[in-house]
Amino acid sequence: MNGFPETHPPRSATTAPPLVLLHGGNVANWMWEPQLDAVADRLVLTPDLPGFGTRVGEDWPGLDDVADDVVARATENGADGRFDLVGLSLGAVTALRVLARHPGRVRSAMLTGAPLARPGRGVRLVARLQLAFWRRRWYWRALAAGMRLPADARDRYVGHGLSVRKETARAMFTDVYAGGVPDGLRDYEGPLLAIAGEKEDAVVRESLTALAAAAPQARLRLAPGMHHVWNVEDTGLFNDVLRGWLDGTVDPRLAGVGG
Repeated sequence: MNGFPETHPPRSATTAPPLVLLHGGNVANWMWEPQLDAVADRLVLTPDLPGFGTRVGEDWPGLDDVADDVVARATENGADGRFDLVGLSLGAVTALRVLARHPGRVRSAMLTGAPLARPGRGVRLVARLQLAFWRRRWYWRALAAGMRLPADARDRYVGHGLSVRKETARAMFTDVYAGGVPDGLRDYEGPLLAIAGEKEDAVVRESLTALAAAAPQARLRLAPGMHHVWNVEDTGLFNDVLRGWLDGTVDPRLAGVGG
C-alpha cells in the first residue's frame, strides 16, 4: 500500500495546539484526507495504528499499547505538549485509552462511533463471518457499499482491507468486543464530545450513555441521518462539526441524547 503522510504541517504560522486524528478499523490514516483542508491552520497528525496502513506487517499489541504508541508517535512528530484528539470507530476506542492513560496530554477530545457496550450474539456472529471471508474481494466491496462509502473511496478501502492480516483483525476484534469503558477515564477532565450516527448500530448508540457514566462532562450527540463512517458520507457536516468543536462550540445540527 502507498503510504499517506502521517504529519501535515500548518499552512501558516499558528499558535493552535496540534490535532491528532485516529482512523477506524480496516482502514488507515488516509481516511482523514477529506478533513485536512478544514484544519489547515494546525499541525495535524494522522498516525497509522499498528497492523494498518504502512504498518500492516506489525502485530496488534492490544489497546493499551496502541494508546501509548499514539502518544509516542505524536510526541516524536511535534506534538510534545497537549493536543486535540479525534477518533472514529476503532480510533474512538483507542482515543478513550489515550484519555485514560495520558489524561494530561489531551486538551479536548471528539469521539464518534465508539462501540463500548458489549455486542450481542448477532454482532459477534457477523465478526466471525467477516474473518471467514477476509480474503474475498467481493466481501470488501459489499462492506464498502453497506457503509455508504463514495464510489471514489471504495477501491482504496477494498485494497487496504485485503492487505490487513486476518490475525490482526482477530486480535483487534477481541479487544474491541470485550466492551467497557477503560479504567482511568475519570482522570481526564477536559472537554469531551461523544457522537454516534443516527443510523448506526444500536450498540454504538447505547455506548454513549456508558461513556457518560464514566465521563460526566461528556456532551452526547447524534449526527442526523448518518451511518458509521460519516466523515466521508457527509464531509461537509463532519468538517463543520469538527471545526466548531475545535473552536469551542457544538454544532446545533447534532441532536442531543437523553435530554
